[in-house]
Amino acid sequence: MQREYPLGDYVNRFMSQLVAKNPGEPEFHQAVHEVAESVELALQHNPRYVDAKIFERIVEPERVVVFRVPWVDDAGEVQINRGIRVEMNSALGPYKGGLRFHPTVYLGMLKFLAFEQVFKNSLTTLPLGAGKGGADFDPKGRSDGEVMRFCQSFMTELQRHVGQFTDVPAGDIGVGGREIGYLFGQYKRIRNEFTGVLTGKGLAFGGSLIRPEATGFGTVYFAEEMASTRGESLADKECIVSGSGNVAQYTVEKLLDLGAKPVTLSDSGGFIYDKEGIDREKLAWVMDLKNGRRGRIMEYVEQYPHAEFSPVDPRHAHNPLWSVPAQAAFPSATQNEISAEDAGNLLASGVYIVAEGANMPTVPEGVERFVEARILYGPGKAANAGGVAVSGLEMSQNSERRSWTRETVDRRLHTIMVAIHENCRATAEEYGAPGNYVHGANIAGFRKVADAMLAQGIV
Repeated sequence: MQREYPLGDYVNRFMSQLVAKNPGEPEFHQAVHEVAESVELALQHNPRYVDAKIFERIVEPERVVVFRVPWVDDAGEVQINRGIRVEMNSALGPYKGGLRFHPTVYLGMLKFLAFEQVFKNSLTTLPLGAGKGGADFDPKGRSDGEVMRFCQSFMTELQRHVGQFTDVPAGDIGVGGREIGYLFGQYKRIRNEFTGVLTGKGLAFGGSLIRPEATGFGTVYFAEEMASTRGESLADKECIVSGSGNVAQYTVEKLLDLGAKPVTLSDSGGFIYDKEGIDREKLAWVMDLKNGRRGRIMEYVEQYPHAEFSPVDPRHAHNPLWSVPAQAAFPSATQNEISAEDAGNLLASGVYIVAEGANMPTVPEGVERFVEARILYGPGKAANAGGVAVSGLEMSQNSERRSWTRETVDRRLHTIMVAIHENCRATAEEYGAPGNYVHGANIAGFRKVADAMLAQGIV
């Protein structure tokens, strides 16, 4: 069932055409619709964008590559997956965006992620275009040998379409350091060159310090900047965090650095609530659980019996995680994890700072509730841009053939997140929507890409 878009004439007409042209891609429709609401304000101020059909061109990928990925499992059986790379927009630089390996991956999801990446990368202040890719392969439960053989087959085709000046993929869900290493090794083997074609690499072969931490750290930096507009900070605030992977782990670490008190983590089975707070010792245990033993978050309560574990049924319209009393929330798991009911529960439980570490984790009705309540709400394309920002910094280090110190990268990340926040804040105010970071992020990101596209002609 397709969602209806009962808004202004431009948005209505635009969305009707988009849905008809791209059927069965609800995540893509949702992402475009949210941006279209904001961009309508920018189009009213600059008719050149309308005449050149800039937004109509932005929603159409410059290129989509779809390919089969055959590989052999440990039992000797041939397996076949589908690989995809969406090269969305190169107005600002080479395509840049992650690879996702997960059974739910399909073209519509990757188009949504690539579209979001256009505005996120624009906001970083770095010269980055936007893309996204992946495969319907599930690395969970697979041996290292199986993952290696899949990655080698995947890169055998992808290498034709990527390069340091063309398209620079990174990791995403299901693609961590192990997968990036195998992908990079195969690229180097086939192309006979050692270049920065991927980011998120190991430190020994061109990776950057702070890259694993970047998305989580950046999300917290953005939240701290939002709090500062009200003369506050995150210190002593109780914070709920969803997820328990890379983004969630380093969100918790940076919250601890700033004196906040994170109290939750989750995975697909449910969430833990630790009223005493997740301190550094507990975080280290979670990192070992998830990164080393690849266990489930429910095991936390076996190690720390005072905590509570609550199973979650994804079929329900709400997740009790978002009813935990707190002042700040950091959704860091996946798209659409906060329903309209969840958003209401967050507000009712005292949350007035929401910074999205995941991509589009809040459904449109939930976003509307946050904006109407005038809380400090940082949408993912702004709040979680730290990951791609440090990927851009890794590209710079690769070009220089050098590695910056941890302090240097963290300082530059913080500077970028402060700049992103200020750009979003000032743009929202300029367009008559002070405090609305949704409009601020969408319009600021759009204008930079639109101006570059105007300058480059009809291409």
